[in-house]
Amino acid sequence: MDANDPIQSPESGAGRPALLRGWRLVAILAAAAILALALFGRSGKKGADKNPAGGRPVPVVAAQARLGDMPVSLTGLGTVTALNTVTVKSRVDGQLVRVAFTEGQMVGQGQLLAEIDPRPFQVQLMQAEGQLAKDRAAYQNTLADLKRLQGLVEQGIVSRQQLDTQNSSVAQYEATLKADQAQVESARLNLTYSRITAPISGRVGLRQVDAGNMVRASDANGLAVIAPIQPINVVFSVPADSIQKVLGQTAKGGKLPVEAWDRDLKTRLATGSLAAIDNQVDPTTGTVRLKALFTNDDRSLFPNQFVNARLLVDTLRRVVIVPTAAVQSSPQGAFVYVVKADGTADMRAVEVLATDGDETALKQGLAGGETVITDGLDKLRPGSKIALPKPPAAKG
Repeated sequence: MDANDPIQSPESGAGRPALLRGWRLVAILAAAAILALALFGRSGKKGADKNPAGGRPVPVVAAQARLGDMPVSLTGLGTVTALNTVTVKSRVDGQLVRVAFTEGQMVGQGQLLAEIDPRPFQVQLMQAEGQLAKDRAAYQNTLADLKRLQGLVEQGIVSRQQLDTQNSSVAQYEATLKADQAQVESARLNLTYSRITAPISGRVGLRQVDAGNMVRASDANGLAVIAPIQPINVVFSVPADSIQKVLGQTAKGGKLPVEAWDRDLKTRLATGSLAAIDNQVDPTTGTVRLKALFTNDDRSLFPNQFVNARLLVDTLRRVVIVPTAAVQSSPQGAFVYVVKADGTADMRAVEVLATDGDETALKQGLAGGETVITDGLDKLRPGSKIALPKPPAAKG
């Protein structure tokens, strides 16, 4: 044989067992991989069938449905308005010599607010009183002459014409006395107007004129503005579609309660009652304006303040109440996710009766005491395993 024949080469005979061992190892590893994939796929399929949302439980937040009474309210953005606002102005012209109020002060009706220099009006009063005294003396003299002429006419000494003339003179002086008296009263009134008093009770605003300036009755801004805040009104709007509910409740008698809340609807500011309903619908907004009256004892409401007004129109008795966040919508209708005893989520179709802020009343589909999911709903599917937050550990 040829020495170069590979079959007969000693080196090739020595490497053949190693090559066979290598192929055997590769075959074993491949079989192990196939077996592992088969086992993993089988277990993964069982896990997917058990939790459709994935292998891990879905973290959610839940709340318990309760059976109780729920108020039905209409909420609208409102503005706090004073019952009547008065701009305090001077009725006479003159120099402002004194300001007797503090800005933002609560004042009472008739309280002194400012004073105008009274001396010009005192002089006018003295002049009017002097003219009245002068004309009164002339009237007395004319009246005495009339009495003398009456006696002479009876004796035939003077003619009847002279008596008639004297009677006319007496009547003229009587009219003059009335005019003089009117001048006196006018001067006294102007002297009274030199003391500016509060026409109503309320909170006085910022001062518009400082002492020492000339003020006139024709000034547009006036001295200050007074706005009463006890009681006070809130004017708000509700949808025109809901006005029949309001009218139906007012027809039964009694006053509907109204609550004033802050902008975030977290803090209740005051409680009042419905006072008036507008007589027409605003065509631009499709709403009707309402007015509520508040006593405002704690002065929590301020004129021109924006508040949220909540008008109570009805109360639903013995209904199932859930958080509004738990109610979801679909083309088939409203539904909620209910926590089952095995820790999975179950989709439940419900019928909504009414919604009031953060609470919703259900007509059917859920019973009181059941637990509904309020957060984490976007990752849920029917049958999903859920994980509820653990309650905080008690201290001590």
